[in-house]
Amino acid sequence: MASGVKVADEVKELYNSMKVVKADDDHKERLRIVEFAISDGYIVPSKTFREKDLEGKDTFAFFRGLLKGDQCSYMLYDCHYATKESGTKQDLVFVMWAPETAPIKLKMQYAASKDSIKKICGGLKHELQINDPADYSTRDSFAEKLGRGVTHIEGLPVCGH
Repeated sequence: MASGVKVADEVKELYNSMKVVKADDDHKERLRIVEFAISDGYIVPSKTFREKDLEGKDTFAFFRGLLKGDQCSYMLYDCHYATKESGTKQDLVFVMWAPETAPIKLKMQYAASKDSIKKICGGLKHELQINDPADYSTRDSFAEKLGRGVTHIEGLPVCGH
């Protein structure tokens, strides 16, 4: 915790809620994307999006649309994808959004605080740092980060497949 920024208790609660999905849970209430910000010395949830909020939308395009502006943030994205080998998968993807246009002091604060939130969100399989949304503007580029053999993201085909 070199930055002095602490992680609010709600962060762990939201992470656990996303990580453990019970069969009898209401599918529409499932958390799919949570955005976190640093506020008053704490990493806190700033926006949450549930399955019902994304109904009829391309979830991946919606997620990509959050990567804009000049404010840094962290995100947890419950990404649904398919591979050649194992069919449908669901993994939490941790993203640090630090756009080139953000003030340098803000980027440094988010970089220095990243380990604090990652400790709370233990066992994440995928971690990305995105500085330019163009780096992940296609399903292809995002699929490469998830691993080999990804054929679909959020039900839509990856271009190479």
